[in-house]
Amino acid sequence: MQTEPLRRPGRAEVAPGVARLRCAIVNVYFLGEPGGPWILVDTGLPGFARLIRKAAETRFGQGARPEAIVLTHGHFDHVGSLEALLRVWDVPVYAHERELPFLTGAASYPPPDPWVGGGMALSSPLFPRSPLHLGARVRALHADFSLPALPEWRWIHTPGHSAGHVSLFRDSDRVLVAGDAFVTTRQESLLSALLQRRKLSGPPAYFTPNWTDARASVERLAALEPEVAATGHGVPMRGRRLQRGLKKLAKSFERRAVPRGGRYVGHAAYTDAEARQVAPPTPPRPRALSGLVATLLALWWLRRRRVRAHQQELHFG
Repeated sequence: MQTEPLRRPGRAEVAPGVARLRCAIVNVYFLGEPGGPWILVDTGLPGFARLIRKAAETRFGQGARPEAIVLTHGHFDHVGSLEALLRVWDVPVYAHERELPFLTGAASYPPPDPWVGGGMALSSPLFPRSPLHLGARVRALHADFSLPALPEWRWIHTPGHSAGHVSLFRDSDRVLVAGDAFVTTRQESLLSALLQRRKLSGPPAYFTPNWTDARASVERLAALEPEVAATGHGVPMRGRRLQRGLKKLAKSFERRAVPRGGRYVGHAAYTDAEARQVAPPTPPRPRALSGLVATLLALWWLRRRRVRAHQQELHFG
């Protein structure tokens, strides 16, 4: 497989042994070289299992299956095709131990904040936040920070966007799979999310319940000075532009990433003694017609993408 220039937004290998597949508004990643062990990172929206399997077979061979599926976190757009994939691939699923309640039926995610700006944010109350029920199929990531089958990689706890959010890092060439700890498009904006407009941004604000942790996570990742960043949303970025932009984001996180007057600004969600997610009350906001319009547009577009995913032929690599 030839390396695709990072300016192109489609499907490509973005670094040696790291391939990206865009599934509508979210990315999944294949870590590992063809002919060797590999893992799948995240599973995208519902309806993309067939596309992901075809991509895997194109890259790794007929009947290929990963050694494991690793989740950066369990939000609906990162686990949407997980159960469908597990019906074909009998492989373990790994996530941070603090993410397990959302994957085993113990807890639902905190409510979204639709008033942080943008059409995608206004649509967020309709996005699923109920837990999966994976039972014994999901396991806690290794305590020594290693990843299954790929000893050159390690996981890093980067909470904020979710309590158990993790990013993945390869020290040898400083390649970072960041999940949603930060993204490279303004995900709150419906237009930016659809067109993949490049903008180094904080985590998607409508589903980020702890901004103090989110800032600390960005600071931690910026200190790594990654050479390549492959994010959950948006196109990959690399080099000095990435490093400078990430340091600016960390330094002025409140101004660049934290929404004004958001539900969780200064009032983070927390987990109570019974593993329930407790969220601060919703600030009073007027309902807007634009919110309804944005919601209908987002749902129409996502449905259209799901249908096309079943019809299109994959050209991966």
